[in-house]
Amino acid sequence: MSMDITPVEKGAPVHFHNPAIEFFKAVGGEDGMRELMYNFYDKIYESDIAHFFPQDEDEFAEIKVKNTKFFIQICGGPKVYEDEAQGMELNEYMIRLHDDFSITEKSRIEWLGTMREALQEVKGVDEKLIEDFWAYLENFSKLTVNTFADGSTYYAAFTQAKEDR
Repeated sequence: MSMDITPVEKGAPVHFHNPAIEFFKAVGGEDGMRELMYNFYDKIYESDIAHFFPQDEDEFAEIKVKNTKFFIQICGGPKVYEDEAQGMELNEYMIRLHDDFSITEKSRIEWLGTMREALQEVKGVDEKLIEDFWAYLENFSKLTVNTFADGSTYYAAFTQAKEDR
């Protein structure tokens, strides 16, 4: 299974498509997404980017619940993230949400590497569906990087997100 990570090009348009609902169904719907995402966030809590998340266990548990709702909805599940998105399109909201953090390419790679670990533990889901979910994560995550090695910052506009339908 190919889950490569390609580099971010500051200011370049990013092409992506939302994950197929077939992934959501194959992973086990809401319960399966919860299992996958909670496993992922437990790994994140032990990663090099844990400092981006609350260190209080109860607050971290709330983040797991909230962020899992995003993934349930973006994968075609029920609209359980509407209140958090405040009326914005989900992907646009997620880009803006990350503006509050200094996200580097190194942090993105750590995040993706941790997600890759969690996805490799998923059983009984067709590899093509996992690769489709990965393609969304790998491409879309480029839009959250806003701090670069040369010391510059750049905040991607949603217009750079070219959602392929």
